[in-house]
Amino acid sequence: MIAMSLAEIAAAVDGELVRGAADTIVDGSVETDSRLVGPGSVFFALLGEETDGHRFVPSAADAGAALVVTERATDLPDDSATAQVVVADGYAALAALAHEVVARVRASSADRTDEQGRPAALRVVGITGSNGKTSTKNMLRTILAGHGETVAPEGSFNNHVGAPISMLRVTHDTRFLVVEMGASGIGHIAKLVAIAEPDTGVVLKVGLAHAGEFGGIEATQRAKSEMVTDLPASATALLNVDDDRVAAMRGLTAAQVVGFGTSDDADYRLTGVSTDRDGTRFTLTAPPGRPEQDQPGGSEQVSETVDVRLAILGEHHAMNATAALAVAHRWGVPLADGAAALASMTRAERWRMELLQGGPEGVTVINDAYNASPDSTAAALRTLAQVVRPGERTIAVLGEMAELGEFSVEEHDTIGRLVVRLGIGQLVVVGRGAMAIHQAATLEGSWDGESVFIEDVDDAVQTLQEMVRPGDVVLVKSSKSAGLRFLGDRLGGVPA
Repeated sequence: MIAMSLAEIAAAVDGELVRGAADTIVDGSVETDSRLVGPGSVFFALLGEETDGHRFVPSAADAGAALVVTERATDLPDDSATAQVVVADGYAALAALAHEVVARVRASSADRTDEQGRPAALRVVGITGSNGKTSTKNMLRTILAGHGETVAPEGSFNNHVGAPISMLRVTHDTRFLVVEMGASGIGHIAKLVAIAEPDTGVVLKVGLAHAGEFGGIEATQRAKSEMVTDLPASATALLNVDDDRVAAMRGLTAAQVVGFGTSDDADYRLTGVSTDRDGTRFTLTAPPGRPEQDQPGGSEQVSETVDVRLAILGEHHAMNATAALAVAHRWGVPLADGAAALASMTRAERWRMELLQGGPEGVTVINDAYNASPDSTAAALRTLAQVVRPGERTIAVLGEMAELGEFSVEEHDTIGRLVVRLGIGQLVVVGRGAMAIHQAATLEGSWDGESVFIEDVDDAVQTLQEMVRPGDVVLVKSSKSAGLRFLGDRLGGVPA
């Protein structure tokens, strides 16, 4: 966190400094997990569903926390150097501090220029969508890191706690802040947008991920649209125009709308998408000019076109890469530079279309079992069908797609039928929550015993170890809660 006095922090979070000197400066990391606290850290004691962060205030102080932010005064040893601020709501206080820090960095960088004298103020992007947020975030971080200090969350830090924690990592030298914005209900993204105040808001897709929590696809669309509804006219709304529900958000924002996709009316248009075992390829054409490089009488207004080569599997990643390239291009990064940076990525993220070949000889495992929705599972299955080579067998190991609510049976049924229609050679369904996949595949008519249902992950590992043979390509796909990512690791030879 940037350096602030205890008095400034207390004012920012609308709290009371009950312990510590007002002029003491704090500049350590901000944590909500006491196990991550180190000397100089700020610890927020949050009330969670399973535990109360106030229980860990003493251990945070023992670890060297400079400040604890709590919802009630907590006794600390008289000789403790840890200060304390008491607030009415810990989550609101965390959000308020993140907003204040980002605002201060934005203000301090307002007149900053790069080596060529071009504007180099802090730029903030928010990314949302039912699928692809983390992959797009990682791609954009990879591109931007070569052009200035870039802050982006690790893993999927995208909720009301993780996103503010990520924002608080900015410094006065930060050039780019990439914020992944997830939600499980109406209003969640709006709150994150209010904290970060993005210069660019990206909407990737509206699908059935978390539909059970949102209450249906229409509610999901409303929630995702919060990314752009409050953007000012000076900002940019970057929308996937191939998705009708995303494209409809054009009329909901005052921001400049820029489209990306395969459609003819996309400003950033990708063509020639293909994928195989070596990765994904496509061609991207951008509109003339790069806004933050264009000066009066400056660069020629010509389109840019680049061939993009990803080591990452899956045609769906072409759309994620396009979004990342478009953001960077509008912030002054040439398409060729962005494409070169993406070519260096060996995977989008751990357990996301991760290619593993350390298991049984001649067996390839695609471990994509961190998140699963109907859209992402269908995309992964299509990729499996595309990357198989003559003489090889495809095996789909599928677990539950969680948080689908009333749509669960129908969507799992659809996936089972898709497996058959894509000609996948063998299906292994793991866990009772995914039973409808097995039932649908069995009833599809053209199969006779190629689908196996197994309730337990350990039993599934044993079955697969006996089943696989050289030349097999195995896709492992499920939501995180199903635990199949560890099955994929074991099958792919990843050490525990």
